This record gives sequence, structure tokens and C-alpha cells, in this order.
Amino acid sequence: MRTREGGHAVVADEAEVIARVRAGDIQAYAWLVRAYTGTALRTAAAFGAGAEAEDVVQAAFFKAYRALSRFREGASFRSWLLRIVVNETRNTVRSAVRLRSATGREAALTEAEPLIPDSADPAVAAIDDERRKQLLAALDRLSAEQRLVVTYRYLLDMNEAETAEALGWPRGTVKSRLNRGLKKLGQLLPPQEGGRECGPDGDPEGSEEGAWG
Repeated sequence: MRTREGGHAVVADEAEVIARVRAGDIQAYAWLVRAYTGTALRTAAAFGAGAEAEDVVQAAFFKAYRALSRFREGASFRSWLLRIVVNETRNTVRSAVRLRSATGREAALTEAEPLIPDSADPAVAAIDDERRKQLLAALDRLSAEQRLVVTYRYLLDMNEAETAEALGWPRGTVKSRLNRGLKKLGQLLPPQEGGRECGPDGDPEGSEEGAWG
């Protein structure tokens, strides 16, 4: 029932599995849970759930199951689920002044799954620990919308269409906010060795998306 796509597990035929769940096959929903738990944990960690990530994900899967009758046929279950995970994470940390610090998110992300997905460019995967800390600190200085879109698109390894669906934004909005976010990251991050001004992916600033895409 599962395949690999873009470095993460996906259900081969989501529509069929969801139809079976709606017909009362609880085991079919267990396949969805197994397929997307890793990505859901990484999402919760990225948005500040910290030690509560597992509880957040469990609650999100339960809410998704309860709301499955409202799931739009033909949509991506993964994107829909991650939107629920993000909302649940926000509810969990709402009393905090802000989401976890960059250092805290880094530790949580490392525990959940590798920060840089296997599908990323090798140059990105080679970023050292210090560079990663700088990146997460810089993310905290973006606007909320820019931080959301950069996190979905690159830290969670979602393509443009999935990001648009998860955020409920038009694809043009995703692209424009992503470009502005990457440009600001390029200004915030120190240049790499060699003295050239670089974007967050290590490429010379000015590339539209760089090696993260």
C-alpha cells in the first residue's frame, strides 16, 4: 500500500484507502497512520511542539479520522493532515510567548527525522551544525507567512502544489512569499567561505529557489 516519493512514504492509492476507511475499515486508516507519522512528527517539531510532538500527532490523526467525511475527494491527504497537525501544534503552544527557540526546534527536528531530507541536493545535506543553527535562527526573523512557506517547502520537503494545499493559499501566493522569504534569508545568513553572498542553500544569492527545491 505504500511507496516512496520525494524522500518520504506515501500511500499508493489514497482514494481507495480513504474509501475503505469511510466504509468502516479501521485497518485501512492504520495504513495512513503508518505512512504519515514520520512527516507529521517532523511538522509538529518544526512548529514548536517539542516534547509534546507525539501527543500533538496522535490528536491530529484522531481529529483527521473524525473529520474524514469532510475530506475533499481528489485532494492530498498528506497536505490536509499536516494542516491539522500545524493547527493542533499552535493550540498546544498558544500560551507561549512564541514558538520554541531555534535551538529547541533544531533538537526536536533532529530527533523526529533528519532536518535535510534525503531528496535534497547533496550540497544542502552537507551543511554543518553551525550553519543549521544559523538557518533556524534566521527563520525566526522571517514574517509568519514567510516562515510557514519556507518550512513547508524545504524543511518538510513538500512541493509547491502540496504547500499551497496545506496552507490554503493560491500557488502564486506560495511562490511570491517563498521568493521573498528566501531573499530575506539570503540577507540574514552570513556568506559561505569564499566571500560570496549566498542564499540559505549555499548558492549565490539571486537564484530563484536554489538547491532546496
